[in-house]
Amino acid sequence: MNILFRYMLREYVKIFGMCFAGLMTIYLVIDFFEKVRRFLRYDAHALDVLAYFVLKMPAISYQIAPLAVLMATLLTIGLLSRSHEITAMRSCGISLYWITSPFLFLGTVLAMVLFLFSSTVIPLALAKAEQIKTTRIEKRELPVSVKAAQPWVSLGGQTLMNIDTIDPGGAVLRKIRLYRLSPTFELEQIAEAQRAVYSPQGWVLEDGIRRSFRQDGTVSVNSFQTEPLPLAQIPDDFTTWLELDSETMTLPEIRAYVDRLHLGGTILPRLLTDYYGRIAFPCVTFIMVVVGIALSLRRTGVRGSGMAMGIGQAMAVGFFYWSTHSVAIALGRGGALAPMLAGWMANLVFLTFGFYLLLKVRYCEAREIVRQRRSPFDSRSIARECLMLTALTVAPPYGK
Repeated sequence: MNILFRYMLREYVKIFGMCFAGLMTIYLVIDFFEKVRRFLRYDAHALDVLAYFVLKMPAISYQIAPLAVLMATLLTIGLLSRSHEITAMRSCGISLYWITSPFLFLGTVLAMVLFLFSSTVIPLALAKAEQIKTTRIEKRELPVSVKAAQPWVSLGGQTLMNIDTIDPGGAVLRKIRLYRLSPTFELEQIAEAQRAVYSPQGWVLEDGIRRSFRQDGTVSVNSFQTEPLPLAQIPDDFTTWLELDSETMTLPEIRAYVDRLHLGGTILPRLLTDYYGRIAFPCVTFIMVVVGIALSLRRTGVRGSGMAMGIGQAMAVGFFYWSTHSVAIALGRGGALAPMLAGWMANLVFLTFGFYLLLKVRYCEAREIVRQRRSPFDSRSIARECLMLTALTVAPPYGK
């Protein structure tokens, strides 16, 4: 059994490697020709362009690995079926679950590797690639300050803060406005400051004016040089606000950032959806193995077109998965779906589809066994045996 397991795993890994290398080559060639013309305009150095594409490879691997797994599963089982190896194994009493165990094993290992990549490797590599593209290829200077993509922050209670611009480091916020409302949502106070600066003791407002609106209609104006600001966010949080892009954040950073936003009374469905999507997506390799096994076993009788059909089915399943995943993520980011449901929806749909096909294969197999047990003698085989017996009885002995 161990020898057979290693043999099937070796064949599966070999075909997966070829599928992965082919998809990676196609992706890199298309991406290269799409960007090389723009890079040439900046007179970029060849080593900088090479470093950019090398740093993009972990993210590309993360995207194409599920499709490579599905293609490898369909092709491997198709080739084993064409050479009647699966039929021989079933004839020896080896169960279907044991035959598929090498595929499930590799799918599980790849899921863990992709999760590690998604958690730490890919965000760091993408951040470095973007830095090389901006500073060394396009030769652009980093801006002194950037317009805040999310200008409003809740400070708890009835106080809201508006931010105009953010320095690239996130430690200085400029043109700050604080609005304090009464329990009846009437404006009580407006505070304006030139900047908010982060220090080890927390945030501090500098060079500000405070206007308080009294019940009798009068307004009092006071100026201040420094004043503490009760803000739960840290500078790293505001650097993500520059583009509101979670791709360059590791999973622990996203989780910590979302928790700090909750403390301030702010909820970002987009970040939560991306967080759960990053956790759920690596599991798709296992799901694609299940779907690939089910699709392969449904067409084991096909001859001649196994490879073409396997690639076609892989492309179709991959397209429908990406469509479902993209729609669910978009709905989650917009708040139409719960973030956890949006992140896991495509996986749940295709895992259900895969297990349904497997159960259908098992049902058809069990029905065939029952049919054979109910009619152990085939009429045509009985007639064939009778003719052979008659011929042997009537024919003269050999040599006479």
